[in-house]
Amino acid sequence: MVIGTAWLFDAADVALLSFIMPLLKKEMLLTDGQVGLVSSITTVGMIIGAILFGYLADKFGKKNIIIITLLLFSISNLALALTQNLPQFLLVRFITGIGLGGELPVATTIIADSFSGHRRSKMLILVDSFWAIGWILASLLAFLFMPVYGWRPTVIITSVMALYTLVIRRHLPEQTNVKNDKLNLKVAFGQIWSKDFRRATICLSILWFIIMFTYYGMFLWLPSVLIKRGFSVVHSFKYTLLMSFAQLPGYFLAAYLMGKLSRKKVLAIYLTGTIIGAFMFATAQSEFLVVFSSCILSFFTLGAWGIMIALTPTQYPLEIRGVGIGFTQSIGRIGATIGPYLIGFSLGLGINVSTVFSYFVIGLVIGIIVLVFGMVDNDQK
Repeated sequence: MVIGTAWLFDAADVALLSFIMPLLKKEMLLTDGQVGLVSSITTVGMIIGAILFGYLADKFGKKNIIIITLLLFSISNLALALTQNLPQFLLVRFITGIGLGGELPVATTIIADSFSGHRRSKMLILVDSFWAIGWILASLLAFLFMPVYGWRPTVIITSVMALYTLVIRRHLPEQTNVKNDKLNLKVAFGQIWSKDFRRATICLSILWFIIMFTYYGMFLWLPSVLIKRGFSVVHSFKYTLLMSFAQLPGYFLAAYLMGKLSRKKVLAIYLTGTIIGAFMFATAQSEFLVVFSSCILSFFTLGAWGIMIALTPTQYPLEIRGVGIGFTQSIGRIGATIGPYLIGFSLGLGINVSTVFSYFVIGLVIGIIVLVFGMVDNDQK
């Protein structure tokens, strides 16, 4: 609950940004390129934060570092409400991205260090399910609070995470604060690329790249694609909530399957389900099929993300777990940057939706091949 609640606030921040963008564009008179830059600068910050704080967590203890990342994230959101122009907004979002990108891998290592076996996999997925609850919270704020009070007071709400760090300091056990003062970044990178872990690092990096490419590419462009095809349902509060709620059973089923099947098999099922959802969405011709296929995408795509959260930390020993998670997720963030840009560029060239969604299908097929033939499902202590 302690780590999951922190995850919830981070998800709410990411979701709120997508709701704020139209208001920001109108307020600051931004071009489409400048709006895209806001999203990209956050991702760049997350890439840096994942590597930096993943390493610092291994060196100085997870409990200390997660508190620092949450403070950085919270104070930055408070500063965001005070920005008056685009350069200020970009700078603050970059800093926010560093805190957000750092918090996620550190939180993952804390859960991974606290449990073992199938229970560890289940707990990691259940913690990740708080991401969906964060989206639901952001949807409620965006549709009920933001129209009345504006985006600045709405952003301030997420800054209360600074107070939540007091809860974390009190309730996280001290064994989550194991330190390795002698560890340096060069040695840590050398270890995750050593003979023992090289294969896992390569496979996990590819899988994270594909999953983030798919998730951000599809979900940041779904509203625009739907509007382009004449489905105004995307503007509705019910649609946004339904998409968020559809994520939860995807997480819960994955957590249940962890005790029944290997993690590789569960992930393969979810990647296949995502392919089916993408095909259904690309070919949907009615409002019902659009909503149904969107829910299928939410169910499987976020479930696959949760399974990756369960799989990644178990491939590295405790001493370098933060670095391993941080590095492989940072490669995924590159996919998160390329995905939305590639989709926007393709749609701008007049390429049809079915062809655009084939990018995701091809990527997911590659992911399944890497998973089945390349990934060895070890379980490090």
